[in-house]
Amino acid sequence: MFERFTKDARAVVLGAVEHAEKARAGTVEPEHLLLALLDREGSHASFALAAVGAGEHREAIRRALREARRRAGLSQAETEALAGLGVDVGEIVARVEEAHGVGAMTVDDRKGGRRWSGHRSFGRDAKDVLEKALRVAVARHDRHIGDEHLLLALVLRPGVPAEVLADHGVTHESLTGVLGNGAGEACA
Repeated sequence: MFERFTKDARAVVLGAVEHAEKARAGTVEPEHLLLALLDREGSHASFALAAVGAGEHREAIRRALREARRRAGLSQAETEALAGLGVDVGEIVARVEEAHGVGAMTVDDRKGGRRWSGHRSFGRDAKDVLEKALRVAVARHDRHIGDEHLLLALVLRPGVPAEVLADHGVTHESLTGVLGNGAGEACA
């Protein structure tokens, strides 16, 4: 499938691996793909993000992703659902961090200062995003998978990246409004 990726999409995938390495994560996850997309300039996805107004909110999006990692990867919706059951995730995070240090609940970090080296595999959720990007490209009758397809796949898949993007006005509807619905319409 990787051979069908455009240069920009390949750069996003490699950037996601770099973000996973910096975070000392065992696997590449959808959040890493989003961070790599936010790093891009001059691509279809960066154009789309700017056009829907998220360009100036890149740092806020990064902060929201960091906060979700501090909550052990729970989305805001999951946090609110737990609150409805009487579970205060913020209080739990505060107590765990008080006892074990800031970031103790951060998802997939390798503690102790040892860097995990070697090949970063893609987690099940990140693989799902890549597969969904292929389906998006096929549905749009595009021959190749671009970074815009990765962005569309992220907003279509429930989870922290889609929630954070939606909080900043980036939805499937807003993106298709900018990118168009099919081949040749996207950022021509």
